[in-house]
Amino acid sequence: MTETMETTRSVVVERDFPYPPEKLWRALTQPHLIAEWLMNNDFVPVAGRRFTLSADWGQVDCEVETVEEHRALSYCWDTKDLRSIVTWTLAPTAAGTSLRMEQRGFTTAQKSYFQGASVGWPRFFDQLGNVVSKLD
Repeated sequence: MTETMETTRSVVVERDFPYPPEKLWRALTQPHLIAEWLMNNDFVPVAGRRFTLSADWGQVDCEVETVEEHRALSYCWDTKDLRSIVTWTLAPTAAGTSLRMEQRGFTTAQKSYFQGASVGWPRFFDQLGNVVSKLD
């Protein structure tokens, strides 16, 4: 029996924020700010850098893939049997920034991970907006 490539799904969240990309970038890349809206971490925005995200339920092992300051960021998101990629894209708008996050790599068998991400990411976006609103 040969192994076939399994179809994967993505969770996408897009939101417009009334802040410049530089301000959102800070919240996406500074560890103390990431901890306020996502999880505790040892993130450094350098391609190839490994880092962990941790919460009371466990941790996520990650590795930075791409860094385009104020424009794009992606990293591997590996936990238990989920191997996925999280990609952030920032686009300036007349009113601020359009922020898009895509987490791709959910197999059809990973319904609980997919549902968790579908519910979790919009909440993280809400928390991200709260954090950014307090930045100078």
